[in-house]
Amino acid sequence: MPSWRIGWENGQTPSSPKRKATRLAVEKSKKRGGQNVIYETMHSNARIVFRALECVENTIYSMKQPTTLALFLALGFSAWAGPKTMIVPDAPPVSDEEPFADARRPVTNPTLFDLALPTTKLHFIFMNHQFPDQLTLANGARVPFGGDLQLYALQFEYAFNERLSLVALKDGFVDFSPDSTFTPDEGFANVGAGLKYAFLYDPEDEFVWSVTAAYEVPIGSEEVFQGEGDGNLILTTQALKLYGDWQFGGALGLQLPLDDSFSTQGFASGQISYGFNRWFMPFVEANVFTVLSEGDGGTRFDTQVGGAVPAVAPSEGADLLNFGASNSELYATIGFGVQSRLTDNIVAGIAYEIPLTDEEDNITADRLTFDISYTF
Repeated sequence: MPSWRIGWENGQTPSSPKRKATRLAVEKSKKRGGQNVIYETMHSNARIVFRALECVENTIYSMKQPTTLALFLALGFSAWAGPKTMIVPDAPPVSDEEPFADARRPVTNPTLFDLALPTTKLHFIFMNHQFPDQLTLANGARVPFGGDLQLYALQFEYAFNERLSLVALKDGFVDFSPDSTFTPDEGFANVGAGLKYAFLYDPEDEFVWSVTAAYEVPIGSEEVFQGEGDGNLILTTQALKLYGDWQFGGALGLQLPLDDSFSTQGFASGQISYGFNRWFMPFVEANVFTVLSEGDGGTRFDTQVGGAVPAVAPSEGADLLNFGASNSELYATIGFGVQSRLTDNIVAGIAYEIPLTDEEDNITADRLTFDISYTF
């Protein structure tokens, strides 16, 4: 034990020279008339200082021991070297964006040309279809026509999962307003619904290929060329490919009547679209319709020219109508338009469509289609 500690225990002043000097200073202060309180305060402070010195001395004494010195050296080296850090490569970022979030439904041929991707959505359609001024009948005669047809429709789709959905592709209200020959009238369209299944669904490559089977129920109004026969079975296959800001879509399909008196029709549709930004996504769409098996041309739709339409019509009604015509030509259109993504869930589009075949040999001068899709 250090010599200066002897006599400090039990409140005694240490005997080392420095401690003696401190003690003499305290006694001297006391002799000068200092109060006991001052003496006790100084004495207490001195004890604190001496205790601190004692801790320092003990530390120095301990470090002289080999084991303690080795421990201190080891701790010092560890602090100097620092912790060893393992570098782990960053994991690829995980996107929270839904697959096919930029996919957009085609605008033209709306009752047949569907988006290949199963989704849950509401699809509002307004169509203004202009008729040619003259119509060439099956016997070569020309009759005045003109006017327009307007369609107001609301399609619905419900996705059970990413591959399967319920689709309602055809319905709505038809306002038929010809200028000549035919009788203006209005009524409801047939209703068509079925299932869509994506047998190829690749979100990583942004590619979908699906098939749809639907049945068109003949419950529409005869006054607007609906509600006749036993209905149609509609079979289509459609594909979607996204490539950066590009979108490519296509469809092939058949309209198979369950009544032999109506025409069996086939169609092909295609779309190319590019998104410059969410507000400006122009597109080009083309549609081709052909009659694979003609109808019998029998009398039906009695309110229109005495039921003679199937016998004299030069072509079929393509995506909306089926006359059961016995003399039909191939019919093709091309449409140009633009779509805008108003919100993450709402896309609005407009398309202007013209025939590629002779307009007097079909029932189209031009068509303007406006739609809004709400996906949820």
